[in-house]
Amino acid sequence: MRRVTWLGHATVLLELDGTRLLTDPLLRAHVAHLRRHAPLVTVAPVDAVLISHAHHDHLDRPSLRTLARAETAAVAPRGTGALLRDLPFGRVHELRAGEQVAVGGATVAAVRAWHPTRRFPGRDVHDALGYLVARIWFAGDTALHPEMEALRGRVDVVLVPIWGWGPTLGPGHLDPGAAARAVALVQPAVAVPIHWGTLLPLGTRRRHAAVLRAPALAFAAQVARAAPGVRVATLAVGASLDVDA
Repeated sequence: MRRVTWLGHATVLLELDGTRLLTDPLLRAHVAHLRRHAPLVTVAPVDAVLISHAHHDHLDRPSLRTLARAETAAVAPRGTGALLRDLPFGRVHELRAGEQVAVGGATVAAVRAWHPTRRFPGRDVHDALGYLVARIWFAGDTALHPEMEALRGRVDVVLVPIWGWGPTLGPGHLDPGAAARAVALVQPAVAVPIHWGTLLPLGTRRRHAAVLRAPALAFAAQVARAAPGVRVATLAVGASLDVDA
């Protein structure tokens, strides 16, 4: 059984024949100047968290603290372990693209993402990763890149970022059109849009509420043109897709 449940932003619960993995946990009502405009979903213990990169909306220490325990592993890009060291995870696996680790009954393979990853100005830059597990590709945060085509034939479901957390996008992100082109390169059976409809900067909802809805509609329309054989499964926060149904 393979099931994906979108919990908002880049947080997705993967349930894979008894192994539970959670991507980029962001499980609180705010982070820095960002406010959540989607329901908060309670998460039971997981076998591992998969962290794509060190930005605060993806490596959120307060959220990780609620999940850290001896039975839970953390998988993160090489060099980010120092940001997790005082959290009581049983094991922290630091990977580079091309490396993999076994978690429960699943094999988690790190794949490249194209995204600037400095957590603080003037500090170290760490890798950005996506993860491929059980033929589900969690793309993390990434720009479009032709090397994505190397994943064609290895992916049934892509969890693809289609926007960000405000009215505009910075470098290293996919908008709906670029996300659709990424889907066209990889040709999965199903594309699930993530990284949209969840966060806005404090005080901007009145002016920019459309950003919480429009990216998913635009993405579905763009995929219909760029990759008509791919099904788009747009999930509400807390909703699930059974991959093998």
